[in-house]
Amino acid sequence: MSVQERKERERAARERLIVATARELAEQQGWDAVTTRLLAERIEYSQPVLYSHFRGKREIIGAVALEGAAEMAAAVRAAVSGANSPRERVAALARAYLDFAERNPAVYDAMFQLDGGLAFADEDTPAPLKDAFAALLESLGEVAGDGVHPGLFTEVFWAALHGLATLTRAGRLPPQDTEPRVELLVDRLAMV
Repeated sequence: MSVQERKERERAARERLIVATARELAEQQGWDAVTTRLLAERIEYSQPVLYSHFRGKREIIGAVALEGAAEMAAAVRAAVSGANSPRERVAALARAYLDFAERNPAVYDAMFQLDGGLAFADEDTPAPLKDAFAALLESLGEVAGDGVHPGLFTEVFWAALHGLATLTRAGRLPPQDTEPRVELLVDRLAMV
């Protein structure tokens, strides 16, 4: 292995450490607690080293968002893989999405609430974000209904899930009614 390969491997490991530490801090204390100074202390590197990887907190949030998008896509695909019917797939997708949002609130915020400098619904959209949308589209496209564009239906269903996740987390909707909401959403929107 060359010196250059070793340096690249070490750089990638530091970058993963920065992202993991930021994510851990955000999940424990919220994104306001995540500062470059605190991150540098936690990872035991200087702030200039941190800035050699990320220009600032915004880019770190973006990196966490991309990691979260990949995890959410995997969770959705895993959840729908065991379902036998289109309705079961859509219900499993909805549950997996809401579960991901509940279990990873800081990551979810990085993905959808905070400015991580990422482009959505654009040709410059990073691959993990496109794949997360594709994971939704794979199951939702088949239940869009006649004459309804599958991508448009997926956007509307996703918006409904996002609303449920956000309102439940904010205490605006009682969490014990999540399952009836999922059933209602699936029964009313999905043409199964």
